[in-house]
Amino acid sequence: MKFSDFADINPVVTLNRHENYSFVELANIEVGNKFVKSKEERLLKGGGAKFCTGDTLFARITPSLENGKIAQVKDLKRSLGFGSTEFFVFRGKEGVSDNDFIYYLSLSEILRGPAIKSMSGASGRQRADLQVIKNIEVPDIDYTTQKEISFVLSSYDDLIENNNRRISILEEMTQKLYREWFVKFRFPGHEDIKMVDSELGEIPMGWEVVSASSAMDINPRTTLAREGDKPYIGMSYLSEDSMVIKGNEYRSGNSGTKFKNSDTLFARITPSLENGKTGYVQFLDDENPIGFGSTEFIVLRSKTLTPEFVYYLARSNSFRDNAIKSMTGATGRQRVQNSCFDNYFFAQPSEDILKQFTVIVRSMFELIDFLHRKNVNLRQQRDLLLPKLISGKIDV
Repeated sequence: MKFSDFADINPVVTLNRHENYSFVELANIEVGNKFVKSKEERLLKGGGAKFCTGDTLFARITPSLENGKIAQVKDLKRSLGFGSTEFFVFRGKEGVSDNDFIYYLSLSEILRGPAIKSMSGASGRQRADLQVIKNIEVPDIDYTTQKEISFVLSSYDDLIENNNRRISILEEMTQKLYREWFVKFRFPGHEDIKMVDSELGEIPMGWEVVSASSAMDINPRTTLAREGDKPYIGMSYLSEDSMVIKGNEYRSGNSGTKFKNSDTLFARITPSLENGKTGYVQFLDDENPIGFGSTEFIVLRSKTLTPEFVYYLARSNSFRDNAIKSMTGATGRQRVQNSCFDNYFFAQPSEDILKQFTVIVRSMFELIDFLHRKNVNLRQQRDLLLPKLISGKIDV
């Protein structure tokens, strides 16, 4: 049957102009995660896709569609929201199709393949043809079987979401610990340490005011052979609010920044820097101990600190603001000047406090990496099952 007979496409949702609603943009969708949640409310002034909790948002523009920017909306305030004009909205049709099944069907090549082939328009701004999508032939699967298929696949996504929650909690815990110890100076035994004057104000005795460039290597020289395929990280793999590097690909050559495990990747171009794109490398292995990536991030490596401290220093507002102020270049392509790290000063903790901090947070960093790898495996298993369940090759 035609997809337009199976699902409601861009269903009518009534929202009141000049009221605040949950807003979702393309950047909010994490490829591979079933759910997307609104991170903000916006005033509805005009156009944009309108949707309800449970609807599927389907990116219609390149390269978002090819990359799999498809998600089911969750936890909207008042169950209503709006978002980017670059979404198509799909919803289960009453008595015909299930919302969860519509999401999984949207992920499958049954829908995505023809949608991608239908794209037209100027280079880099091509969009899928809605009429083609409406006419795509989809399997006529009965409602009960749809629910059973969704239940099987959702079990994987529920585990993924649970692991993501655990990652968020661990990151929040370590970040709070960093602020407590190194911003508020409330580290273990601080009551017995005298505060002394410095150019930064009062700091604990035994701590030293240093520049970022003296405490860490900025784009350290790392040798990588040109031959063979190596792990490559593009800017799109860095998160705005997490240390997790969301994926990687393999490329030949060695042009770009080079990094090793325990390095911090820090975006240097607008608007990635302002948005907070920062990652912590811990996915490399003995077979590939060095990776390379975009020239648009800076590699930060500890010299007199610890890798974990460097990561959270790079995540701090003051560190990022200092970098932003140094940016030069054409509008929309401004970049950080490496000399800015000579001018950023902070209080370097005593060796003992750094060691105590590292002992506590390193195991949490490793657990975050373990949970992320587990999610990668869960997504792979789900994606292998999905087409076989929908096509009937595997009996539910």
